[in-house]
Amino acid sequence: MRFIHTTALGFFFCTSLAHLAGAAELDVVNSPVPLVLQDRLNVQTAGGVGDVPIRVSRNWKVEQPDITRAVIIIHGWPRRDIDADEDLQQRAGALAADTLFVTPQFLTEVDVEAHHLSPMTLRWQERDWLQGYDASSPAPISAFSVIDQIFARLADRKIFPHLKDIVLAGHSAGGQFVQRYAVVGHASQEIVASHIHVRYVVANPAAYLYFDDRRPQADGSFADVGARCPTAGTWNNGLSAKLPAYVQQPVVPAMLEKDYLQRDVVYLLGTADNDPNADAVGQSCTYKSQGATRLERGNAYFRYVTAAAEATHLPQRHRLFEVPGVAHRTYAMYHSACGLAAVFDKSGCEDALH
Repeated sequence: MRFIHTTALGFFFCTSLAHLAGAAELDVVNSPVPLVLQDRLNVQTAGGVGDVPIRVSRNWKVEQPDITRAVIIIHGWPRRDIDADEDLQQRAGALAADTLFVTPQFLTEVDVEAHHLSPMTLRWQERDWLQGYDASSPAPISAFSVIDQIFARLADRKIFPHLKDIVLAGHSAGGQFVQRYAVVGHASQEIVASHIHVRYVVANPAAYLYFDDRRPQADGSFADVGARCPTAGTWNNGLSAKLPAYVQQPVVPAMLEKDYLQRDVVYLLGTADNDPNADAVGQSCTYKSQGATRLERGNAYFRYVTAAAEATHLPQRHRLFEVPGVAHRTYAMYHSACGLAAVFDKSGCEDALH
């Protein structure tokens, strides 16, 4: 951890700030959401059946011949920024005219109880949904399987005959979710076979999934940190242990990395998202080994995947967009010039392209 003060008083002050920030975030995470989306997506897997609250900007049960792009937005850890789709649609204006917006909402037990929801409503432990673990009730269904179901709907050419692009985007914990799904998601090949292009927009996550135990060093290099941080390689920051049941076995990190490097991924980082005490989970060595702040971790991870692509002689398909002056703010990230470039291919983000 990086401290400004070197005295004992400074240590106590910085640690207290981190504790207060983390406690405030956890209080929100552990409290019921004020709003549950009205519609339901029925998810069926080998493990069972359950419903997820969802909002879809059009009726996806009837043909939508003018839709050429679908944007799926994953909310953050507190499960409250569920209006990012509507905000983005309004800000994008004509850019969004041929776009379908899809917003699933991953709930916890406190949400289901507070809103007296159907027992068929899927609910996860507070951190389990964002890591792709199984729901606690009514069936052991991975949160990633929800995306599989949405992708399957979008791949239906009877409903979306002219769909060309799908964008799966997430901010904060939603960004963690999207980046991990981009690595282990089951539906990607099915969508590619339908000649639909998929882009993953990973905005301001707390940490990233690495394919080995190397982490960034002060000199810009990468070195193995397993000896001093044994948890660095565990899911959802690594592939060595505690993987969700959803992840196909056997796990071959090199193959997963090769496939991931060939996917269209945009890392969307706010240049002011640089507070080392900003999140409740970022103080452990698992997170700190990736960098001191969300911004630092994002830049380090982009160096990591860039080096991996060069080492395997693969074209660089990943991009890094920086949003000047924006901190950890969902709506501001998406409707910035670089956010619009990431989601809609709008020009105007060249200066932030690395």
